[in-house]
Amino acid sequence: QVQLVESGGGLEQPGGSLRLSCAASGTIVSDNTINWYRQAPGKQREGVATLTPYGTTIYADSVEGRFTISRDNAKNTVYLQMNSLKLEDTAVYYCRFAVLGYEYWGQGTQVTVSS
Repeated sequence: QVQLVESGGGLEQPGGSLRLSCAASGTIVSDNTINWYRQAPGKQREGVATLTPYGTTIYADSVEGRFTISRDNAKNTVYLQMNSLKLEDTAVYYCRFAVLGYEYWGQGTQVTVSS
């Protein structure tokens, strides 16, 4: 059974940083295509960052240059480093794993950017 457990969300001021973690069990992180999504109140869920099994990274224009997706194979964990946070980054953030036609989602972690 695959489980994804997210952590690291919280309240941060504009310009600050947070690092989200997504710890996986039941699957090998490096075998998966990994996405971070976010959903703000009243808005559709949007893709933020992607990491392929080959190490290719893709970012939404809104976070390019500020967010970094990475993985630690030894810890079987994925991260989203978020720097230079903006008010509009406020959302619930979800990690998603996809492998062999299956997809798995974390429970979400709240990120609030406020002064």
